[in-house]
Amino acid sequence: MGRVTVAVAMSVAVVACAVAGVVVGRRVRSRRKWSRVVGLLRELEESCETPVGRLRQVVDAMAVEMHAGLASEGGSKLKMLLTFVDHLPTGSEVGTYYALDLGGTNFRVIRVQLGGRRSSILSKDVELQPIPQHLMTSTSEDLFDFIASTLKQFIEKEENVSEFSSLRKRELGFTFSFPVKQMSIHSGILIKWTKGFAIDGMVGREVVEHLQAALSRNGLDVQVAVLVVNMEWGNFWSSHLPRTTYDINLDAESPNPNDQGFEKMISGLYLGEIVRRVILRMSQESDIFGPISPSLLVPFILHTPFVSKMHEDDSPNLQEVARILKLKLEIPEGPLKVRKLVVRICDVVTRRAARLAAAGIVGILKKIGRDGTGGITSLRGRSDMKMRRTVVAIEGGLYTSYAMFREYLHEALNEILGEDIAQHVILKATEDGSGLGAAILAASQSSYTVDSVQ
Repeated sequence: MGRVTVAVAMSVAVVACAVAGVVVGRRVRSRRKWSRVVGLLRELEESCETPVGRLRQVVDAMAVEMHAGLASEGGSKLKMLLTFVDHLPTGSEVGTYYALDLGGTNFRVIRVQLGGRRSSILSKDVELQPIPQHLMTSTSEDLFDFIASTLKQFIEKEENVSEFSSLRKRELGFTFSFPVKQMSIHSGILIKWTKGFAIDGMVGREVVEHLQAALSRNGLDVQVAVLVVNMEWGNFWSSHLPRTTYDINLDAESPNPNDQGFEKMISGLYLGEIVRRVILRMSQESDIFGPISPSLLVPFILHTPFVSKMHEDDSPNLQEVARILKLKLEIPEGPLKVRKLVVRICDVVTRRAARLAAAGIVGILKKIGRDGTGGITSLRGRSDMKMRRTVVAIEGGLYTSYAMFREYLHEALNEILGEDIAQHVILKATEDGSGLGAAILAASQSSYTVDSVQ
């Protein structure tokens, strides 16, 4: 009996040891997997570092590129293009003017009623219209017909049509936020597409001519008075920019490799995609996110608004993070530490973007002598002189709707400029600024005099 008891006890002990061995083995493997993921996170953090010294190098490089672009055509990746705007609005402009603002995956139609000096803007109507994905790679006729038909519907909603007659056409300012070689105040040739557009046969063609033809096809008696372009700082590049393997692969697989490098690191179009690529890499190195889902393999499925929601999740146990991971990437709910990991990824990618955007802003301030080092250096230390205030208008949901992005941008601006200078630089969120500006420029360049309009 005693021998049987000993045998049973020994058997139980053997089983217990075996179970313990399995458990320990699992823990060891789990730790190894987690260590690999932590290593990838550390690598991401180091690659995305933006100390103030590096940001100042980016500032200097941006200013140098702007000077180079002005010095010679093709001298810089920044398109420092002549605008042909030889006079600015005076504030006495009167009448109703329109604008089209095409700058990415959305475009705006704007109507502004100007009242002269007594009340410069009497009214403003704006309609936001998404560009259907297929039109971004379709034909120029399809794209501009869509824009023209949207404008037509917008115009037909207006109440006061008495101002326009056979003697006075509606006039339009066209903000076309792509690199264009401008030929006159109302004409320009497309140099290349950016922002995901890739329409064959349009590069090298006159932009306003295509829009004007579409307006005519849609029965609209509207004259494009002004074409407005920008320097496309998204194409800025410098060896000082903190580039990761995720950026390199994203660029290589994009429709425009080796172009818009700065844009691909800072814009809302790409932040969610960078986060997705980081999560995918971690999923390939470890199973902490569970089996790799088909959704996780889909480029651009994780839009930046979802990144901001995860980043700013203050719910108990980060339930919003869990919800979005399941909804968008089909990642099942896992341990809390996995959700915290995702928040950290969002933070690293967003912080880098915001701080680089701040450096870009200061680069422009440096070019125009408003960063405290250029034409106003002599003002430092003089109690009888005051530094001029500079207002920087910022438009877009990334700044207005993503609190952490906005906070990081302001923080970096203060670091780069120093508090004494930064207090004179005001960042102001604007709505429809580029479109509104085009409408007002159309008024200032109008072929109708103020007297005839009145």
